[in-house]
Amino acid sequence: MNRLFSAALILASVAAGACSSGDAKTKDPSTTPPPTVAVAAVTAVEQPIARFVRATGSLTAEEQADVAAEVAGRVVSAPIERGTAVTQGAELIRISPTETDAQLKEAQANAAQIEARLGIRGDGAFDVNKVPEVQTAKASYDLAQSEFTRIESLLSQKVVSQSEYDQRRTQMEATRQQYEAAKNAAAQQYQSLQAARARVALAQKAFADTTVRAPFTGAIAQRLVTTGDYVTKGMKVAVVVRTNPLRVQLTVPEQFVSAVAVGSPVNFEVDAYPDRQFQGTVRYVSPSLQADQRALTIEAIVPNPNGELKPGFFATAHIEQPKKAPGILVPASAVQITSGTSRVYVVNGDRAEERIVTTGQTVGDQIEITKGLKAGERVATKNVAQLTDGSKVS
Repeated sequence: MNRLFSAALILASVAAGACSSGDAKTKDPSTTPPPTVAVAAVTAVEQPIARFVRATGSLTAEEQADVAAEVAGRVVSAPIERGTAVTQGAELIRISPTETDAQLKEAQANAAQIEARLGIRGDGAFDVNKVPEVQTAKASYDLAQSEFTRIESLLSQKVVSQSEYDQRRTQMEATRQQYEAAKNAAAQQYQSLQAARARVALAQKAFADTTVRAPFTGAIAQRLVTTGDYVTKGMKVAVVVRTNPLRVQLTVPEQFVSAVAVGSPVNFEVDAYPDRQFQGTVRYVSPSLQADQRALTIEAIVPNPNGELKPGFFATAHIEQPKKAPGILVPASAVQITSGTSRVYVVNGDRAEERIVTTGQTVGDQIEITKGLKAGERVATKNVAQLTDGSKVS
């Protein structure tokens, strides 16, 4: 009886195992056909495209001036702050004018004294014969000359003696010498007047220099003194930068030197505005390469009317090459990038073939394929993330 019961259990276990094995076999997912992926296929086309040289660099101010004091003195006013926008000639700091004002008045008084001695009024021209001392000497000389002429005629008539004639001639010669000496003295005084006027000009400049002004329109990068500070001649008091336009200094690889010239347009991006492009124009091309980098330095001018761009921004630029070259283009949606590897799926009949490709330039919403794809092949642009090599497509 026990033997019959054990045999029944063994048969039941085998039957159950067989049933279980059959159920598992019907549920094996490897026997389920993969789903068909609906795709849109676009033909890769070859066409001439504009080539760009990629370069990096940074933005710098168009001009930067370290403004210094030209006279020594105590600062009595400093109306600027860092970041203040200034126009050309705007006051940056003011130095006490007391000493320079006194020096100016003294120089003006000395010049006026000489002008009065020479009989010069205002901006009147110098005429040596209008100098009072010269006029007096000339009058004496004219009188002596007249007397000598009269005596000379009387001598011929034997009315006067030879001694009186000689005396008159000596007097005439003496007055002539006095007249010449007066003219020479007046000329020397006029030269002294010129020196005095030069001292007036220097004093006026020193007085004007007590107000330190902006050399051009821009912004204050640094203010280095404040009210109450004592400054010496040549001491830096502020830094002014011109931010419109700006310069972008770029480094171009050696192999692209021939593609860059003065006047070439430059498009660039900065990290502060990732979705915007800015434009500039090449103004300077270095005559030689940097030996350590085998690269060329160029400089472009960039308009900055709103002050959005700042000196020091890092720029990634694209400089258009003068000649277009053919390239194979596909829609950007056809390229899938995973871990730095770019791939597309070529549609062959009802199957997708995976291709590892090398991409080039971006042209609008298309990407250049430089390696791994031929013109005329069709690539999937829809549901690309769902595809694998050999996927069935419709």
